[in-house]
Amino acid sequence: MKTLTYFSSPQLEKIHAGKVRDSIRIDDKKRMIVVTDRISAFNKNLKNAIPAKGGVLNSLTNFWFNKTKHIIDNHLLEQIDNNISIVKEAQPIRVEMIVRAYLTGSMWRGYQEGKREFSGVKVPDGLTKNQKFPQPILTPTTKDKDDTEITEEEIIERGLVDKALYQEMKQKALELFDFGSKYLDEKGIVLVDTKYEFGLVDGKLTLIDEIHTPDSSRFWNKKDYEKNPGNVEQIDKEFVRQWMLKNKKKGKIPDVLPPEVVAETSKRYKEIYQIITGKEYKEPALPIKTRMYHNLLNKGYIKPAYIALVMGSKSDVTHAEKILSHLEKFDIKKQMRIISAHKNGERLVDFAQTVNHAIEPVSVIAIAGRSNGLGGALAANLNLPVINCPPFSDKTDIMLNINSSLMMPSHTPAVTVVHPDNAALAAVRSLQIPAFKEMMEEDIRKMKEKLIAEDNEIKNL
Repeated sequence: MKTLTYFSSPQLEKIHAGKVRDSIRIDDKKRMIVVTDRISAFNKNLKNAIPAKGGVLNSLTNFWFNKTKHIIDNHLLEQIDNNISIVKEAQPIRVEMIVRAYLTGSMWRGYQEGKREFSGVKVPDGLTKNQKFPQPILTPTTKDKDDTEITEEEIIERGLVDKALYQEMKQKALELFDFGSKYLDEKGIVLVDTKYEFGLVDGKLTLIDEIHTPDSSRFWNKKDYEKNPGNVEQIDKEFVRQWMLKNKKKGKIPDVLPPEVVAETSKRYKEIYQIITGKEYKEPALPIKTRMYHNLLNKGYIKPAYIALVMGSKSDVTHAEKILSHLEKFDIKKQMRIISAHKNGERLVDFAQTVNHAIEPVSVIAIAGRSNGLGGALAANLNLPVINCPPFSDKTDIMLNINSSLMMPSHTPAVTVVHPDNAALAAVRSLQIPAFKEMMEEDIRKMKEKLIAEDNEIKNL
């Protein structure tokens, strides 16, 4: 897979899925940020993903975090994968600090329509497209789905932050913009405008989210701007926005990009990374999810695999515990769940979304007796092994009810195993984890040796 559009692991708790970033809970002091290849514009999530975009954003943000530590602390602890960073847990401030040095983009579109005040900042008549302001201006917005303009006074009145903290945010935003502008100027890039997000870590103002990336900033080629200020080439996400505006159909902005626009956008993200950092952005050879799996595993954030024991009701717990006892020797994340196929089958949808897209190997053991609809429902919705192990009370119960587990509808390939020990082993074997295969190979060897020893003992009687 060349792009990452959805991150999932049943071993990790997803706190929030944003337009681009997913937040994963680690503990009270830190969280995991997964930067996907999703792209959005005009508050619209596009159906395409952009190859390498997530890795570029994550790596470039962390480059800037390290460059700006002298101005303000940031939440970065460690980057463990192109697309994954471990950060300090922060209390986010629900205000985006937008710093603008030029009249362009949405501000220019509003200006053309006669607007002269933006987030409480008044601008004069007679300005032209892409004209530079005498000094950078701050036009904050709310941190919500609409990114609504808000004035400094409204921010304080609403209690989003107090006056002293806002002044610190304002000062730091302008300092960061000044530093970024000077640094990029030496690289032949104009930092046109950008956004900064802040949070509180142990009560201290801290820079979070992203900084000076093609998603959060507008970049121009300096030479192009000097030659033709009104029609300068853009090397950021505005390229996508402009394509969308030019390709409206009946007033509706498209949400699908053609292959050539996807390819060009990816190229631009990688180019800006190289210009800024001086290094070529390289994607590792492994597929994205495989690479992420190994990096998370090596850092100890996940176990090698996940097995879910899905029960029809709490009365099945005793049977599930028998199966669990045979899984103890394997270093696997094991979890009991209760989802009734007949009574709350709608919950299967969320469960399927999580495990079907999991980065780690997963298998599921269905535990339901009588009319076993659970195994079939799971097998019909999951793209991974499903093993029925009904909680039969005795041999008579097996004879009466085994048929509902054995006879699955078409395209619902759940297999049935009667005994808990074999169900556990079948689930582990289906994972195809090399270390577990070696363990089971050793168990098979010992079983054979035991039989041979018993045979020799019998022969010599």
